Amino acid sequence: MQKVTVYTKPLCPYCFRALALFEKKEANVNEISAAYDKEKREEMLAKSNGKTTYPQIFIGETHVGGYDELAALERDGKLDALLNG
Repeated sequence: MQKVTVYTKPLCPYCFRALALFEKKEANVNEISAAYDKEKREEMLAKSNGKTTYPQIFIGETHVGGYDELAALERDGKLDALLNG
């Protein structure tokens, strides 16, 4: 299974939803709280081509985007393939 990285911020409902979906999928998630850590936030911005919303989700080297994009992958039946890629 691909490594998953999720950049989060505290009390973010979309972050909670993304993490819950990955937990359901039994994915290995590296959660990085970036909202108040300048270095981690800059890392997130660089990897996501300047996206500032939370969460920012990466599966392997693939930038998924935010929760809406993650939910669309799940709805379309494409998330499992990406996770197992």
